[in-house]
Amino acid sequence: MAPLKVIGAGYGRTGTDSLRTALNMLGYKCHHMREMFAPGRHPEKFTEAFKHPEKPVDWDTIYEGFDAAVDWPTVTFIDRLMVEYPEAKFILSIRDADSWYRSVKNTIWQVQHKTRKEDEPDDLPEDIKNQGEMIRTIVLDGAFDDLDRFLDEERIKGLYNAHNEWVKKNIPSDRLLIMELGEGWERLCKFLDKPVPSEPYPSVNSTDAFKKMINSDVNFFDRIKDMYGYGKDASAAGSS
Repeated sequence: MAPLKVIGAGYGRTGTDSLRTALNMLGYKCHHMREMFAPGRHPEKFTEAFKHPEKPVDWDTIYEGFDAAVDWPTVTFIDRLMVEYPEAKFILSIRDADSWYRSVKNTIWQVQHKTRKEDEPDDLPEDIKNQGEMIRTIVLDGAFDDLDRFLDEERIKGLYNAHNEWVKKNIPSDRLLIMELGEGWERLCKFLDKPVPSEPYPSVNSTDAFKKMINSDVNFFDRIKDMYGYGKDASAAGSS
């Protein structure tokens, strides 16, 4: 299904999962971090691309089955994807830096505490191990590799602000939509030349919902294995 037609340029926790849902409702097949947990998504390819930017990457193969992509790991490679896909449109989802930092700290950062490399069980599927390694390597310039680095709030917010400014400066305005957290369908559909759906714009994966999930009594690794069908029909899970 690649090449990518729509690419999200905003960091995670700026409404990217709602945007993923919205793009799927508009007829796209959208890649997102949550897709990377499924068998056969090869997160190690993103890790390799990050560690060795001088090497060519077959992006069409990496995004096989998708024609849109948002969130990490995609957002880490915006500079390369804008060259690889010159016809693609970009959506920069944004929110206030302070609220963004709080959201990440209350969600993704908490998950990293529960899924540290040293806590991985011996029988953890290789794809999930590779996913963890990818997150520790490419998200926020490796801030989750040493969890205390994320506590340098001003530095992390500086990364966020610098990224957004880079996108605004370097992606041509006719290819870029800047979308505030909480916006609805109108500007998005106009930008993509799509009719406005009758259903409300989706609102998913809120901080409260995320916290409820990670604070449950179920082991996070077991939850991921169950959600994505590891140990069952892995090939079916990977293609769903």
